[in-house]
Amino acid sequence: MNVIRRAASTADRQALVDIVPLAVPAIPFGFVIGLAVTESAMPHWIAWLTAPLVFAGAAQLTMITLAGSASAWAIITAVLVINTRHVMYSAALAPSFRHQPTWMRWFAPFLMVDQVFALAALQQDRSPAEFRRYYLTVAFALFAVWNTVIPLGMLVGPIVPDSWQLGFAPPVMFAGLTMFAIKRIPAGVAALVGGCVSLATVDLRDRLGIVIGALAGVLAGAIAEQLITQRANRDRASTDLVRREGASS
Repeated sequence: MNVIRRAASTADRQALVDIVPLAVPAIPFGFVIGLAVTESAMPHWIAWLTAPLVFAGAAQLTMITLAGSASAWAIITAVLVINTRHVMYSAALAPSFRHQPTWMRWFAPFLMVDQVFALAALQQDRSPAEFRRYYLTVAFALFAVWNTVIPLGMLVGPIVPDSWQLGFAPPVMFAGLTMFAIKRIPAGVAALVGGCVSLATVDLRDRLGIVIGALAGVLAGAIAEQLITQRANRDRASTDLVRREGASS
């Protein structure tokens, strides 16, 4: 029992230490969303509810920004397209979730955002219990930060000078993700490309740069994953061929 408690405590501490560098870049992004809430055609209380109910920065910002200027189907489609990257996330974490209890498999995906995936993907060698503890600690910590920052953004956002350039918050967040995704090349490529594209398109109207950056990141990550898989298969085939030739000789 003491061993289990020590392992859980270690997972909690490590999770809280790991989430800090990723939560800090998300803070200005939350302020951007808080400001968008005050400018949205959506009733403010409904727009605010997207923070705890949607909990997905780029999709949340797109929904708030397009409200009143696009049809419901257009908004739903845009949100679904942005979140297609979660399919890749789910596939990458599937081996770890296969050994989780049913409630975890149903509940945890709601909390899976970019930062949570970037950290959880590096913890798949942990035991199921330790992985679950780490994942939930990271996710709930980020959820608390996110739902604190957005209301503050609603209060402070309208008086923030334009010179602060909060529009650059999404690229900063992608840059933070890159640091932790570097051990997983496809995820690192996705974060890097997404951040660069978002930065290059930051001046587009309706914050479309975030959508374009997310799509570019997903595509780049998928291509990188495919290339790495093909290379691994070729190397494996070459190794097998050399072994067979050595055996025959």
